[in-house]
Amino acid sequence: MSDAPRVAVVGAGAWGTPLAAIVARKEPVILVCHRAEVADEINATHRNERRLPGIDLPANLVATADPTALRDATELVIFATPSSHMRSMVGAVAAYVPGSADVLSVAKGLEAGTLCRMSEVIADAGGIDPNRIAALSGPNLASEIAQGLPASAVVAAEDPELAARVAARLGRREFRLYVNRDILGVELCGALKNVLAIAAGAADGLGFGDNGKAGLMTRGLAEMMRVGAAAGANPLTFAGLAGIGDVIATCGSRLSRNHRLGEELAKGRSWADIEATLPGTAEGAYTVEAALALADSLGVEMPIAREVQLALFKGKSVQRCLIDLLSRESKDELGGLG
Repeated sequence: MSDAPRVAVVGAGAWGTPLAAIVARKEPVILVCHRAEVADEINATHRNERRLPGIDLPANLVATADPTALRDATELVIFATPSSHMRSMVGAVAAYVPGSADVLSVAKGLEAGTLCRMSEVIADAGGIDPNRIAALSGPNLASEIAQGLPASAVVAAEDPELAARVAARLGRREFRLYVNRDILGVELCGALKNVLAIAAGAADGLGFGDNGKAGLMTRGLAEMMRVGAAAGANPLTFAGLAGIGDVIATCGSRLSRNHRLGEELAKGRSWADIEATLPGTAEGAYTVEAALALADSLGVEMPIAREVQLALFKGKSVQRCLIDLLSRESKDELGGLG
């Protein structure tokens, strides 16, 4: 590399790798891997076959398992670790994150127990000022982005200058970025839509048809909006890229790991059997119980999420879950959204 890297991505998974590749097409980037053998493979082959098969990575991307390399990332550090491992990873590397660097979370989930959003986990686990942390979310199927297909996303931060810096750094003609000050709403959208995508995959697996799935997606979005409104988010955020945009992508595409999980559940397979076979993390499975706990604390009902939780962890059949949803009493469509 001709220039020293000033940007780093922590997490060489199915999302962290293409994000690092986006940066590397314009400037050098460090990709911090959990395991040394993964870093060695990426550096030797310029590929990450386990998480992003068949995609060549730019020469400007250098992988490492040494967290001290983050000291060079003086301008931007991106955390792309799965939500269930975010706290431990941030705790392990935070000492090497430069005080000058902006910090970006691209993980979509809620932490079990604390119910924290990922930006809150990063701040708490790393002792990082929350005002330095932004979040990116939207309809971002990783394999399509890795292929250079057009996509859009939103960068959210309470500080509009922070959001603008991150958007300018990562935005490309094929990766169009918008900004939003509602980081609460953007992160809730990113977490909650994954749960809905599991239900949509199950509906496809059972042959519900387009009308049935459209109804499920719409009512699922209403659940997300009720939680967001009760938590203090801007309802309009749920009509944007992080909300309805991501719902359309993850509920409608078989490239979505959460959608695939739902399809497999519809075949009668258990979560324990499916988990090890997925090509990456289905965040909805790790978020659903935290989402329900958050909804309960806010006095909000999430019937679709409740059925997803029962199918995943309580052995209830997907067929029974969807029948019970269809049997619910009809209510005011906009109830709880005003």
